[in-house]
Amino acid sequence: MGDNIFEQLLDEPSLFKNREVLHHGFTPSALPHREREINTLVHNLVEALQGQIPSNMLLYGQPGSGKTAVTRFVSKQLLARGAELGRTVHVVEVNCCTVDTKYRVLAQIGNSLSRKGQSAIPFTGWPTDKVLERLKENMDAIGGVHVIVLDEVDHLVHKSGDGVLYPLTSLNYELQNSRCCIIGITNDLLFPDMLDARVASRLGSEDLVFSPYNAAQIEDVLSARAKEGIKEGVLDDGIIELCAALSAQEHGDARRALDLLRISVQKAEHDKSENVNVQHVRLAQNQLEFDQITPVIATLTAHQKLVLYSVLLNERNGLRNVSTGEVYTVYQMTCANAGLNPLTSRRVSDLILILDALNLVTAKTISLGREGRSKRINSCIPDMVDPIKVMLEADDSIKSAIEAQYRLQARLG
Repeated sequence: MGDNIFEQLLDEPSLFKNREVLHHGFTPSALPHREREINTLVHNLVEALQGQIPSNMLLYGQPGSGKTAVTRFVSKQLLARGAELGRTVHVVEVNCCTVDTKYRVLAQIGNSLSRKGQSAIPFTGWPTDKVLERLKENMDAIGGVHVIVLDEVDHLVHKSGDGVLYPLTSLNYELQNSRCCIIGITNDLLFPDMLDARVASRLGSEDLVFSPYNAAQIEDVLSARAKEGIKEGVLDDGIIELCAALSAQEHGDARRALDLLRISVQKAEHDKSENVNVQHVRLAQNQLEFDQITPVIATLTAHQKLVLYSVLLNERNGLRNVSTGEVYTVYQMTCANAGLNPLTSRRVSDLILILDALNLVTAKTISLGREGRSKRINSCIPDMVDPIKVMLEADDSIKSAIEAQYRLQARLG
């Protein structure tokens, strides 16, 4: 039998001291530039150590601004101090991107608090009221204060409505031997507008907004992680600054910065290089852009794909800064070729804003004076990604629209 195919790589020295430190799921011992946010959470959750009910909170901020990391950091310290003081405190975190129905959210919380020997709430099959009753029984049986963290809570409400939030924010009226608070984490500053007024008033008792990191702050975050996770002398001069600057351009996303630095080191290892240089960072940046944008394009709805294709088709015809009307005209043609009923112009305008939020197009509003206002729309997909190929591979229903021939009038002047 020949040598195992993993043997050679296992014998090679690594440039990492601890690769896990550079994953954004890692909770570090310190969080630079998030002292204000930490203190706000601490001043609220200290009530749990005194047997009181902390306020419900909503944490807002763009992706990578430290919302989840701060919450986990504070929760870890809360549990440690509670154990020292003999206080009964529990923290349950639910990722609402993966657990996104009322039943599953209640079941996960209930099962995380289950007692020894107790049968688990099944994945499906129980009436929701029964799941809620089991959850309350488990909370009261344990006692103390329960902190329920709903990460990406906007995703849950988008998919399933706010029906799960009302019973959760009402628990303190029904629990006998315990108390609880809800911490919702969202990227959407307009999230409360999605909620029933009663739910919004209960859930948003205290709001905390996380500002994006700037380049200098991201440098500090990366330097601290690199010191703990990467061997000394591995990074060429300016590598951390470059990763920070590139990530600051992406709305101050510290998670992207960590991914960029980690993958840059992996690229250097793959090249059998002893140092990480600028070329490794550029290769890592290209990989991240491809890995992140491709699934976003693939999972667009059929009409979102056709709107994006309409922008691309206009650009293929030599037009840039196209208006909503120009996009809509082509979109109607694509719908006819795909056998779909076109959406209204207003709805297509909403879809363009969604594509803008997903960083697939830019849609800038400009003033036309007496003629009102208009959008100037351009695609902003990196060159290494072929969006039309991605859309075709993901959705057969739009194949006829993409393969059709279009005779478009180029803009005059």
